[in-house]
Amino acid sequence: MERRVVSPSTPLSTPDPRRWLMLPVILSATFMALFDFFVVNVAAPSLEHDLNAGQAALELIVGGYAFTYASGMVTGGRLGDLLGYRRLFLTGMAAFTVASLLCGLAQSPSQLIAARLLQGLTGAAMVPQVLALITATFPAEERPRAMSWFGVTAGIGSIAGQVLGGLLLDADLFGLGWRVIFLINVPVGAVALVFALRLLPHHRSQRRPRLDPLGAIGISGALALVLVPLILGREEGWPVWTWICMAAALPLLAATLAWEFRLTRRGGEPLLDLTLFRNRSFAAGLPVNVAFMSFFASFMFVLTLLLQGGLGLSPLEAGLTFLPLGVLFSVTSILGRSLVARYGLRVMTVGATISGLGLTTLIAELQTLGGDITPAWLLVPTSLVGLGNGLVLPALIGAVLAGIQPAHGGAAAGVLTTVQQFASAAGVAVLGAVFFGGLGARPSRDDFAAATEAVTFLALALVLTAAALTLFLPRPATAPQRTVEPEPLVEAA
Repeated sequence: MERRVVSPSTPLSTPDPRRWLMLPVILSATFMALFDFFVVNVAAPSLEHDLNAGQAALELIVGGYAFTYASGMVTGGRLGDLLGYRRLFLTGMAAFTVASLLCGLAQSPSQLIAARLLQGLTGAAMVPQVLALITATFPAEERPRAMSWFGVTAGIGSIAGQVLGGLLLDADLFGLGWRVIFLINVPVGAVALVFALRLLPHHRSQRRPRLDPLGAIGISGALALVLVPLILGREEGWPVWTWICMAAALPLLAATLAWEFRLTRRGGEPLLDLTLFRNRSFAAGLPVNVAFMSFFASFMFVLTLLLQGGLGLSPLEAGLTFLPLGVLFSVTSILGRSLVARYGLRVMTVGATISGLGLTTLIAELQTLGGDITPAWLLVPTSLVGLGNGLVLPALIGAVLAGIQPAHGGAAAGVLTTVQQFASAAGVAVLGAVFFGGLGARPSRDDFAAATEAVTFLALALVLTAAALTLFLPRPATAPQRTVEPEPLVEAA
């Protein structure tokens, strides 16, 4: 087998000729992971009816997946750097497929929650390798284009979870009901594995980075101490343990960061690579991701509950209500790259502002119509949200990661996706608690409308915060790269 050394800090002289064929294969992992986060929204009423899943169980089915996905992401990135991106991608894809099968076979809420936790953890093994493979395989001049397709895929996967999920539930294939939304991953994952085995290059680092178990436990523990009380606290009546857990999260996180600093000073390899934050775009882009993903995930979750629980729509009708949002997102996300190239990163500011306008329109309609609101009235606000989101998400991911050196691709991808998924889980937990808290014991259409209005106000605050934070992103020409000089990669042809 021929082996050659390439430097990741400069464009490859002979790039992998199969790189553009590889791209849709690895992006399938991104699509599946995001699809499975959002598809359970449209299935929530079916899960509540068929499995007797309560409100806390529904939030755990959604938020539990995001938690293990987020908490395992940085470790997944490090394992990719350690064992090879190809190997971790294949292992993660196979495990994710098996976990999806277990979700589809679950017979109780507790079994489904456990399978969803496993599904999120296996997703954390495969998804960081997507960005790492893009960074390691594509020349620098092609990398922004490939990154933009990653962002497009992430957004389309999120929307497809609503639209395609509704179609699958309405079709009721083979009488499987809600189970089909998980079982569909089995053939998709099998096909992706076949192509991945053929097309993925062999990239691994010459050095052998070490794992950081204390860092992994500390970061995961801090996330759990926040998310679990937020999800369970309202239904349990906010007992003392929930406040103790949330109070303990901050000192645990501080202690973990202190350990990471100490490990760095000793010449070790911390799980959280603190040198990444020397890159201004990376450091400034993470807060934008927190605000934007908190808004996006919670808005989709709550709007689905309004459509099905409040307005009585079927899963198909609810899914089709999101179709204009998805179409406009797809169009603007594809056009966004050329707009950013021409007008700069302020395109994201404009996009977030347009999304805010859509939320403002929805608030005005809910205040005016209350429980009399219909899906037709949602067309304009959701279309504006789709239009704006398409200008933000792909460009934001590219802006954050475009300056990262290939040798740090796995670590950077792990940190970014951890932040995104933790923000998504926290958004669903916090805004979901606000939503369910406003419904009461026997909610009417008016109660659903009022609860949605309260959540939309919070979502508007988040998206306007994201718009403001985009103003602090450095222009590419003025953002010098201060990354650590990377080591060579060994590519096995």
